[in-house]
Amino acid sequence: MRGGQDLPAAEFFIPAAASLAERRPRTLKHADSFGIFNPSGDAIAGPGSPEGLFYRDTRHLSHFLLTLNEQLPILLSSTVRDDNALLTCDLTNPDLYAPDGRLLLEHDVIHLHRLRFLWNSTCHERLALRHFGTTAQNLRLGLSFAADFADLFEVRGTRRERRGKHDSSFVDRHAVELGYTGLDGQRRRSVLRFGAPVQSLTANSAMFHLALLPGETRVIDLTVECTTGEHPRSQVQVDAFLPALRRARRAMRLSASRTPVAVSTNTTFTEAWRRAVSDLYMLVTETEDGPFPYAGIPWFSTVFGRDSLITALQTLWLDPAIARGVLRHLARHQATDFDAPSDAEPGKILHETRSGEMALLGEVPFRRYYGSVDSTPLFVMLAGAYLERTADVDTLRALWPNIIAALRWMDESGDRDRDGFIEYHRQSDTGLVNQGWKDSKDSIFHADGRLAEGPVALVEVQAYAFGAWRAAAAIARRLGDDDAATKHAERAERLRRQFDAVFFDEAMGSYVLALDGGKKPCRVRASNAGHALFTGIALPERAEQVVKCLSGPSFFSGWGVRTLATGEPRYNPMSYHNGSVWPHDNALIAAGFARYGFRHSAARIFAGLFAASRYIELHRLPELFCGFPRRRSHGPTFYPVACAPQAWATATPVSLLQSCLGLGFDTSRGSVILDAPLLPDFLDDVSLRRISLGDSSVDIALRRSNSELAVEVTERRGNIRVDLS
Repeated sequence: MRGGQDLPAAEFFIPAAASLAERRPRTLKHADSFGIFNPSGDAIAGPGSPEGLFYRDTRHLSHFLLTLNEQLPILLSSTVRDDNALLTCDLTNPDLYAPDGRLLLEHDVIHLHRLRFLWNSTCHERLALRHFGTTAQNLRLGLSFAADFADLFEVRGTRRERRGKHDSSFVDRHAVELGYTGLDGQRRRSVLRFGAPVQSLTANSAMFHLALLPGETRVIDLTVECTTGEHPRSQVQVDAFLPALRRARRAMRLSASRTPVAVSTNTTFTEAWRRAVSDLYMLVTETEDGPFPYAGIPWFSTVFGRDSLITALQTLWLDPAIARGVLRHLARHQATDFDAPSDAEPGKILHETRSGEMALLGEVPFRRYYGSVDSTPLFVMLAGAYLERTADVDTLRALWPNIIAALRWMDESGDRDRDGFIEYHRQSDTGLVNQGWKDSKDSIFHADGRLAEGPVALVEVQAYAFGAWRAAAAIARRLGDDDAATKHAERAERLRRQFDAVFFDEAMGSYVLALDGGKKPCRVRASNAGHALFTGIALPERAEQVVKCLSGPSFFSGWGVRTLATGEPRYNPMSYHNGSVWPHDNALIAAGFARYGFRHSAARIFAGLFAASRYIELHRLPELFCGFPRRRSHGPTFYPVACAPQAWATATPVSLLQSCLGLGFDTSRGSVILDAPLLPDFLDDVSLRRISLGDSSVDIALRRSNSELAVEVTERRGNIRVDLS
């Protein structure tokens, strides 16, 4: 993460040596592998470049370059399918000359069609060359490749004093095996297999000699298989491209089939919605516990507790199976012992897990790391919200011991001084300095700019704790433990009163950012205050002031709410956390606005972020963008190393639509609820198909007519009703 003026430890820092937006990356992911390629489909590693093929936090292919007669092809276009199943690159030949300067082939005669997808730790590629000329041509198609086997943290910028060693490469007629044995003793391999005769094959290149007649098409299939520890498969033939592609697309369709579809006459919104849902399911990885959304590509393609919990809350109305998978998986990895280097304490919920060489060696503390103060209350919050959405008592009964352990952590290790608030303080010098969602080095500070010293009690964490105690009360009641329900409900109300007395600042018209280790308030206007509305800890009489504060020009950039108000001492619209705009932060704030009846203010946030997405390729909201004010006829200013797709940014449109529509569920009545719904200004209509509740589902159409909103149930499957209030 980005820090202050002093260069922080590299494992907390993503140096901006180059802009991801500038590279216009093409991204693919399946399970524990992902790839980042340039628009031509190549990968060229270098300083600041995340390009390549990654598997389990290691780069298994750092260089992959296609040439035609030793020249780079000309890019025509490239795109990733709407369902993220396939990268397509269309290329053509440049003018090709003989050594004596004679023109052998003029440009735009050979069409090179590259198709690529990931499936089961293997990258599949098909190269199709079609000759549109009138005379036969002899061409040399070349592929150069390399595997640096860099740990993801090395790619991010961490320098290592020692590394493992590259093994001798193995080459036969059809395949090349590149290997690396790490200091952790693990052997990692990349095996390239070619499905067409290769005239020249070495440890770093393949050359195909192609004699093409006019109108002829030649197809070359290849795979890059990534393995760790296991022996590569013995066959030398390439797995069939089309059957593997059909399996990959079938799996994507199956997962996405659980979700409602949103359609509007605003075709840009429909496209953005389709992309958001596709990105969500690309990031979702099937674990032994169910679907789990990895946090983001390239830097966070792994299990993150906080990110997954918030993503699951944002998408709970859309697909509760994600929430179930997140709860079960995090429960499985809940801490049971004290361990200072990993910031683990009994009952604490996981922050991050890594499987690369540096994590396994302890060079970074993230092999299984618990240094987030908010994951634990968010876990309990999600459990309660999941039960309310699904009435799945059996799952909650199985999770109840984990919930009890989480509540115990909140009361004990999370509140060492017993003042009623949850604080964080890292247990070793290798841990994260700040352990809320704004975890960069300089994100928590006082009104004079001084950094806050811990233990720190963040405003949003107390809000999450309130939501957790309320959720625990509701769960206990459903499980038949009325005494526990009463106790947890009373605990929530005590916290609410205490929170208002200590955190609300009349002069600011909002909540302070945090309390430092001396219980002195950080009187800083930050977006964190909006999370108090999200969970309902804010007293009703405070809501209007907070909404007014966050909606004012010092916060609202025109694209969204900034993380920090202009005029604050560390405000910087280009910073990671001190003035930028984070879509997920805005989604939670908008949900808070809607909770207290300020649905028009929520719709304004939706409109700003939707307008921003119109300037972004694929309409894909990134992890964050800069907080500069919106200018007429200009798009937002991008943040150089923002992840895209990022799970909670991808889920933001899903959450924002729910907030605007007041969409909820009453499982006891079997009804979908629309509470004072409205559409943002950019939408005149929207149809939601397959909103599910249990085994039933319903289609709803909403249309603006003058100042009124008409709601129509267009189809009903099973015993389900729609209640409008």
